[in-house]
Amino acid sequence: MDHIKAIAFDLYGTLFDVHSVSSRCDEQFPGRGQEISNVWRQKQLEYTWLRSLMNRYIPFEHVTEEALRYTGRHLGLALDDNTCRSLSDAYLHLQPFAEVPDALRELRQRGLKLAILSNGSPHSIGAVVGHAGLRNSFDHLLSVDPVRVYKPDNRAYELAEHAFGLNRTEILFVSSNAWDATGARYFGFPTAWINRGGKVFDEMGQRPDWEVNGLDALVKLLGAAK
Repeated sequence: MDHIKAIAFDLYGTLFDVHSVSSRCDEQFPGRGQEISNVWRQKQLEYTWLRSLMNRYIPFEHVTEEALRYTGRHLGLALDDNTCRSLSDAYLHLQPFAEVPDALRELRQRGLKLAILSNGSPHSIGAVVGHAGLRNSFDHLLSVDPVRVYKPDNRAYELAEHAFGLNRTEILFVSSNAWDATGARYFGFPTAWINRGGKVFDEMGQRPDWEVNGLDALVKLLGAAK
């Protein structure tokens, strides 16, 4: 890792826990919060991939609401407009994983340039990072919105290369989503996969350069390389 000059992080599921919305879901539908969150997240991802294939881009918060409405029908929930808006708002208030604030602070102290590269819209990214008090941790908050296509399309990953003004081989891409790490690896980024849950990496012709169980472990790896 001694050649790494900058790091681009995925946002959802990597730095911030998408399933922190389950508590809000549980308030609305007691005992079903985690079930709702699981279906909602999976459908949200599927919709981004399908919309990219169909060239039917809409901003991420709208995809999130569509996925929630599907989840309500699929699970037989009484999901009215007010409840849908309330739950969708929870995606703007996600909680960072416990080790993230300190790890980001240490990476900044080491002089690395940091960015978020996310499928979220500028509004969504700014809200999530701002509510967590982490805006000053990043040099760039990069949304796919300008290219109107979702990761893992190459045009999305190019945003980080252009923002940093570096060769892609000098930018470490970090994600907890195996499909995202795979797309970044095909693009040419060195990649680190954060595997917090002991999952199995996808079989799509690539492997991450590094696998760690948290952002704090990644900091240690970078420190050992210097």
